[in-house]
Amino acid sequence: MNYKLMRYVIGWLIIFESVFMCLPAMVAVIYREDAFFAFMLSIGIGMLFGVTLIWKKPQNKQMYAKEGFVIVGISWIVLSIFGAMPFLLSGTIPNVVDALFESVSGFTTTGATILGDIESVEKSVLFWRSFTHWIGGMGVLVFIMAVLPLAGGNNIYLMKAESTGPSISKLVPKMKTTALILYGMYFAMTILEMLVLLIAGAPFFDAVNISFSTAGTGGFAIKNDSLAGYSTTIQNIVTVFMILFGVNFNIYYLILCKKVVNALKNSELRVYLGILFGATLLVAINLQGMFGSFKADMQQSAFQVASVMTSTGFVTADYDLWPEFSKNILVLAMLIGACAGSTGGGIKVVRVMLLIKTLIKELDTSVHSRSIKKIKLNGRFIEHEVIRSVNVFMVAYMALFVVSMLILSLDHLDFVSNFTAVAAMINNTGPGLVAAGPIENFAGFSVLSKLVCIFDMLAGRLELFPLLILFAPSTWRK
Repeated sequence: MNYKLMRYVIGWLIIFESVFMCLPAMVAVIYREDAFFAFMLSIGIGMLFGVTLIWKKPQNKQMYAKEGFVIVGISWIVLSIFGAMPFLLSGTIPNVVDALFESVSGFTTTGATILGDIESVEKSVLFWRSFTHWIGGMGVLVFIMAVLPLAGGNNIYLMKAESTGPSISKLVPKMKTTALILYGMYFAMTILEMLVLLIAGAPFFDAVNISFSTAGTGGFAIKNDSLAGYSTTIQNIVTVFMILFGVNFNIYYLILCKKVVNALKNSELRVYLGILFGATLLVAINLQGMFGSFKADMQQSAFQVASVMTSTGFVTADYDLWPEFSKNILVLAMLIGACAGSTGGGIKVVRVMLLIKTLIKELDTSVHSRSIKKIKLNGRFIEHEVIRSVNVFMVAYMALFVVSMLILSLDHLDFVSNFTAVAAMINNTGPGLVAAGPIENFAGFSVLSKLVCIFDMLAGRLELFPLLILFAPSTWRK
């Protein structure tokens, strides 16, 4: 294990996080808020730790898969701990576990909160909450890779551990250039949403925060009713951008390279859009005029389906009051999730597709035992290594799901609350149903349940393995 490289990367991570905190500190100055001192103290502490860790540059920058997973797992824990400091020091969230919960929820783009009255919180702290979504959406180490050469050309292992999906591919030969392209598209789409929201009449502060939360598919809002109080036009704009940020960013790169036909032929994209449209239509029909007309039902249905499937977690209505069929559709959409290579959470559409293809292949092999068939996706044969990783992911996913549910059940909540709370945490969606519903928060959960939720949020954002590998004894053996 290259511990010196690990120390060096984590040091730079803390420094970058401290620099990021300068933005909410500026917001505090603009609105003349006391939280300014909390942010400045957090920046000072972060810089002290960061500079200490990078003071001596490691001579050996060699990185392998194990180092990549460990660095990413520890980095996200450290990121969340330092990110909780402004909540604690400002007095917004005086409880350590609650502050850590809010920070983890922000960076992992989950959007679950322990805050009851959001509108009473200082604007600089609200800005920091939303900004953590934006930082965590694409991946903070991906950003650092775009700026600094950290691992002697082996940054691929950092990107593999932090990116979403069963496999990743370079957009261009150099990983640093790939990271720059990804963040360039991410930044441009965020700015575009801000501009469109401003044109639609959203206040500047609101447009910035909504855009940060949408881009990271996080869901932290600055209003107690999330987005319910905004106009239908603004809600529709957010619906479109939630769907866009749930698409694999490789698709956008193909479009930029004028390979639109290849982009539209992508099978995961077509299935993703098909599920979104089908789920929206089914829910709208099932609502049966709950919002006054089928058009209004479609609008509300489209927003909520896009919100849960992309794991954004914004709400415009208490869907806990919707018919059971609609709620079941929303939970299924939450579990499926967005596309691989997006900022969305969930199992991912491509994994679901591969699991179904694997099932069909195994059924066919059972009938025709001598037949040899390979799984294809987008006209290419899928390597056995990818299929194996998908199967192992699902086993780990279900095991973590079951254990988490059992622990949460100690709080004596009902089955639906426990199931959807765990689903919302692991899939980084935010709200679930009943006690974890869209108009509720997680303040009433026990400390043990909150710690489980914190672990699940981190595991879900990092797609399990970078966090679980920290607990494997073989990881730390020489």
